[in-house]
Amino acid sequence: MSGVHGGQVVAVSRDGEHRFSKVVTDVITLLAGLGVEGDAHAGTTVQHRSRVAVDPTRPNLRQVHLIHGELHDELRAGGFEVHPGDLGENVTTRGLHLLDLPRGTRLHLGPEAVVELTGLRNPCAQINAFQPGLLKALTPRDAEGNVVRKAGVMAVVLAGGPVRAGDAVVVEVPSRPWQALERV
Repeated sequence: MSGVHGGQVVAVSRDGEHRFSKVVTDVITLLAGLGVEGDAHAGTTVQHRSRVAVDPTRPNLRQVHLIHGELHDELRAGGFEVHPGDLGENVTTRGLHLLDLPRGTRLHLGPEAVVELTGLRNPCAQINAFQPGLLKALTPRDAEGNVVRKAGVMAVVLAGGPVRAGDAVVVEVPSRPWQALERV
């Protein structure tokens, strides 16, 4: 893997309850193998309620949710009112094309924390309860009719540490051949 500066953290969020949006805070602490300290989705096994109902023993590949801040800009231009944490993300970045990164990419967030991308967030209909029409805006279709998932990426925590707004993001892409991110 090779590292390259890939952008910046612009906001961090967490919520100890299973709510749609998360609260922006000054700092979050990532815990290796678990996720965000104090967040309802932290754990070694699945924490999203719909996935727990299916099989609570499956590994948690969704410990940290990241969204590129440019998505917020795009959605606001389309008439939606969205800000960091509103879509349930833990880390909002800027200057980094998260959706284009391959599976297994490692992101160094600040001086200590490292996460590894596991896949794309697959938004559910609950997103329309937040703002009507938002699901369609986050899952448009490409020219071939395939769904494009824009709602961010999911990751697991490899190395813990604090993450705060202003931290640099260093990107390490895995060796080729690359595997595209798929929904997790």
